[in-house]
Amino acid sequence: QVQLVESGGGSVQAGGSLRLSCAASGSTFRRYMAWFRQAPGKEREFVAGITWDRLSTIYADSVKGRFIISRDNAKNTVYLQMSSLKTEDTALYFCATGYGGNRGETNAYDQWGQGTQVTVSS
Repeated sequence: QVQLVESGGGSVQAGGSLRLSCAASGSTFRRYMAWFRQAPGKEREFVAGITWDRLSTIYADSVKGRFIISRDNAKNTVYLQMSSLKTEDTALYFCATGYGGNRGETNAYDQWGQGTQVTVSS
């Protein structure tokens, strides 16, 4: 079983940057990795995902051009580089992993981290 631990969240002003990390204990071989986020009173939403071989990445329209997902398989770690942050990016950010299904849906993932808070102020 893979356990995920996120880090790197914090408070930043609009226009700023943060890099989130998600460290996995256990092998992530062939596993798809993704970031989701959940703002207060809202449903959890897909942010970005990356395949095991790093050849394919997908992003939510709301973060395209501003966020970059990457992974280091040797370290079992996935990253989310967030730039040009907006107040609407404020949320609890979760790392997730799975093997298949609709990658934009939470039910495609079988392991989740506890989340790291990102707060963007104007």
